[in-house]
Amino acid sequence: MSKLSFRARALDASKPMPIFMAEELPDLPDYSAINRAVPQMPSGMEKEEECEHHLQRAICAGLIIPTPEVTAISDEEAYQKLYPANYKQPRQLIHMQRKFSTII
Repeated sequence: MSKLSFRARALDASKPMPIFMAEELPDLPDYSAINRAVPQMPSGMEKEEECEHHLQRAICAGLIIPTPEVTAISDEEAYQKLYPANYKQPRQLIHMQRKFSTII
């Protein structure tokens, strides 16, 4: 849970960027001092709840939410189902009704 991630910075076209050939690549320790770590976002739970044993066990186990299986259909089947051959454009796409109190 304490995995550090890095914030992507937008490129600034007005600033020159260094270009290195493979043999010219700088050593990583030279650039490791740059700290671009993003602070961990709050989980929305209270601190005591985050430390609960059963919650930590579920998070560490990598449990997944069950989802129904999906069956693939061919493009032709999907097209025929979405756009039947006997489709007629309706006369009116938006229907408006007056409120009941104004009718009486």
